[in-house]
Order: sequence, then C-alpha cells, then structure tokens
Amino acid sequence: MTNIATNISVSPLRGAWGRFVAGFERGCERMARTRSRRGQIEALEAKSDQELARLGIPRDQIAYHVFKDLFYT
Repeated sequence: MTNIATNISVSPLRGAWGRFVAGFERGCERMARTRSRRGQIEALEAKSDQELARLGIPRDQIAYHVFKDLFYT
C-alpha cells in the first residue's frame, strides 16, 4: 500500500496575479499623472510668444518642457 502526501502552501498563480495587479496599478498611476499635465500644456499654449520667451520655452518645445521628466531623462 502506498501513501502520498502533498503539501502545497502557495499557489504558483498567486505570485503571477500579484505581479499583474501591481503592473496594472502602475499603469493606471502613470496614465493619471500624464493626463493631469494636459492643463499645464493648455496654459502654456495660451501664453504669447513673448511670455514663453521670458520663461525660456520655445512654442514648439512646450510638450518637451511639460513631459521632460517622464520621457527625456
């Protein structure tokens, strides 16, 4: 007669699910931060060329200025 005992304490899918949820949360966070910058872009686009020059931002570099910490590091 044979007896087999198996003790599985952690499901292998539990770790995968946790990584999936963490990645999804990071993606949502990143999207929320990106969308919140739209107001800043619109405010800079509404300024005159002289006002932008005083800030040191060329008009064609507004997006670069707003998102440089995310994409251009």
